Amino acid sequence: MKRITQLNTENVTTGLAVSFLVGIAVLGLQLDTRDEPPSISERVAIAQSISLLPVTSPETPARIAKTMNVIVTAYSSTPDQTDDTPFITASGNWVRDGIVATNLLPMGTRIKIPEVYGDKIFVVDDRMHPRKRYNVDIWFPSYTEAKNFGVKRTRIEVLEG
Repeated sequence: MKRITQLNTENVTTGLAVSFLVGIAVLGLQLDTRDEPPSISERVAIAQSISLLPVTSPETPARIAKTMNVIVTAYSSTPDQTDDTPFITASGNWVRDGIVATNLLPMGTRIKIPEVYGDKIFVVDDRMHPRKRYNVDIWFPSYTEAKNFGVKRTRIEVLEG
């Protein structure tokens, strides 16, 4: 078992320090809690395989896996537009801004509708009637908003990951 003698957190944010300590606990590493001051070489913790860097950068835009031409419509949580659980999606989540229903893509797929919403990202979290093949249905909080959206033929961008 490796032994890390001291974590110097003067210039480390609280969240990063907590993440590091949690990582140490998960990996079974121990912190040295002796009373004597450590030497300079003991204050340096080398984390070779422990990385605190993000897997993806927020500045890196999501890459487009493919584009498709679809019919985009809208729906709301009214009994005539949904099943007997109008506020629960087909994946079991509560309805919320940014979800879409489609049978075209797997659950959890992220898409953009650039001609209508620019860079806003939607998540496939619901399904439509099986006869709707190349349709995407955007959820709106009210029937009026859904009705005002109407029907649009447009292109969607399916994002990687």
